[in-house]
Amino acid sequence: MLEPKEQMRIIMKGIENLVNEEELRSKLEHSYQDKKPLHVKLGLDPSAPDIHLGHTVVLRKMKQLQDLGHMVTIVIGDFTGRIGDPTGKSKGRVALSDEQVRENAATYCEQIFKVLDKEKTEVRFNSEWLSKLNFEEVIRLASTITVARILERDDFQKRYQHQIPIGLHEFFYPLMQAYDSVALKADIELGGRDQTFNILMGRTLQKALGQKQQIAIFMPILEGLDGIEKMSKSLGNYIGIDEPAEVMFKKVMEVPDNLIIRYFELVTDVHPDEIDQIKIELADGKNPRDIKYHLAQIITRLYHGEEDTIKAMEYYDTAFSKKAIPENIPELIIDLEKDTIKDLIPELIKLGIIKSKSEFIRLIKQNGVQVDGEKLYIDDLDRVLICNDVLKIGKKKFIRIIK
Repeated sequence: MLEPKEQMRIIMKGIENLVNEEELRSKLEHSYQDKKPLHVKLGLDPSAPDIHLGHTVVLRKMKQLQDLGHMVTIVIGDFTGRIGDPTGKSKGRVALSDEQVRENAATYCEQIFKVLDKEKTEVRFNSEWLSKLNFEEVIRLASTITVARILERDDFQKRYQHQIPIGLHEFFYPLMQAYDSVALKADIELGGRDQTFNILMGRTLQKALGQKQQIAIFMPILEGLDGIEKMSKSLGNYIGIDEPAEVMFKKVMEVPDNLIIRYFELVTDVHPDEIDQIKIELADGKNPRDIKYHLAQIITRLYHGEEDTIKAMEYYDTAFSKKAIPENIPELIIDLEKDTIKDLIPELIKLGIIKSKSEFIRLIKQNGVQVDGEKLYIDDLDRVLICNDVLKIGKKKFIRIIK
């Protein structure tokens, strides 16, 4: 186990807020002296199990704590998921069925172990303790918090002010999530800023019940490839952790230059000392593309391993550096009755290669569409494609036609 000072340096990398820094230093010092790991908790809502790189920001910090020798517990909110968390919404979230919770939890577990060490991770379901509370115990827990405190949540305030109904059961959600920390005797809890109220409630409840208060670590929201909005599949600015290595690599190369350091801090395990050196290199005029290329290698290697990362690098170099056609590209099988470029547009939209016909037309007008290296023009929409023709759409998308 590293000395507390070095642990603090790693833990503080990329975080948005921490409550309370002095308490954390004290916990780390006692942990180091007693050779007893801290108990780190992360609660996951089983309502949206499809994870992209933005979701891994908190998981990556958990992995760093895990590598420092601390105990990591993932709490799947199966009990709370059946009630529905109103987090940040203008109306209550629809409760999930038992079957939905189980299916989503299974998907979550499969994906989180692409970041965390499965052998060193404990997975718990909060129904283990919440379902055993009797009504008297629930009332006793409720007595530790006031209605005024619950109404401090922004979403509750807004709904109350606009006379939007708030179910009484929704008031219990932050209390139940806080009880997870009590049940686990958590030393540290991580989450995004949207979980600030619930995580701080954990500190309040632990204190009320005579436990030492957990440290609250809040991670920032990761901007997507547009450099503005938060990473989101619905906005199309995401990097999926299940995407092929060559797709992941080229997407990382699309990260805006001003976010290079942020991505190093939030979605890699690179040591702060190395990141400081990268900052110096950027300030001294090193080409951001070269640093981004290193970033793409690191991120791709985290999810695909060394062999696939090398193939992804070769693919990128061939397709986008040497301006050649890579060998292993997606193939599109077309119907012989629909073999013109115009007829292919609906298929390209369906595959997510383009968003619309108008986008495709715009790309053609901007000389952004080629067939076997030959630029297409609007008059070429009725051109018949033959087997093994290769379409290049935009700068980074290739499709081979198979009949």
